Amino acid sequence: MIDFLKQKNSQQPMDVKIIRNKLLQFIKEQLQRREGGEGSNIKGMELYIASAADERDVYESTVYLHENDRFKNNEVQKIADDYAIALPPQWNLNIMFVDELPVDAVKAKDLPVALHIGTKKQPTLNSPTTAYLKVLTGEAEHVQYTLKAGSNRICIGRDREVQTADGFFRINTIAFLVKSTSDSNKYISRQHAHIEWNEESGCFFLFADEGGIPPRNKVKVQTVNGSLIKLQTTQIGHPLKEGDQFMLGESTLLQFTYTNEGKDALK
Repeated sequence: MIDFLKQKNSQQPMDVKIIRNKLLQFIKEQLQRREGGEGSNIKGMELYIASAADERDVYESTVYLHENDRFKNNEVQKIADDYAIALPPQWNLNIMFVDELPVDAVKAKDLPVALHIGTKKQPTLNSPTTAYLKVLTGEAEHVQYTLKAGSNRICIGRDREVQTADGFFRINTIAFLVKSTSDSNKYISRQHAHIEWNEESGCFFLFADEGGIPPRNKVKVQTVNGSLIKLQTTQIGHPLKEGDQFMLGESTLLQFTYTNEGKDALK
């Protein structure tokens, strides 16, 4: 009977507090191994989480994903202070949900997480080079698209092949249907926006095109921490991060993520 209860309890899902304690213990151990416990040479850290889809909400709560820098400042920095690990004033922590943990990162024993600590001797890893764009509202040719680093500019607009004002043809990789039952599609320009990979920054950037800036249609981004950003020019892009949502026109909504849900992931 006792053995049965032990087995049953061991199969119970961990709650946020337990996961957070295990995660912080893992981070502490990795920090203590760097530079002999001296953290002044640390440039930044990347925390990768490859949780199952039905556990993602738990892990998002664990790292306070929707509260900007709370996990970094209130949890990780406290560990560094408690154990006399002198992190530099401007250190960075990037938290990324991914399908697979990077080979070069240190994996935790009993959590689906991995950590890479970048120092002056060991640079930070690049962000994941494959991402996904999910169509939340509006009607496009597919409900999900795959973005790969180094690929050509990924154009977004209404209709697949359109002719620009200067006479050239543009192919919209992410094409919203001209004939659609969705009212959202009416407010999408044929040349609305595009996404590019930036090698130096190691991330994807969203740019507004001529049809997506005032006084025409609009491009608005809501970051995972709730900040609202309006793209007012075609020259300045927004670096996309996990969970960012952006709106085209009046109500067409897309979400950027590193997690593949196995839908029509085509590009």
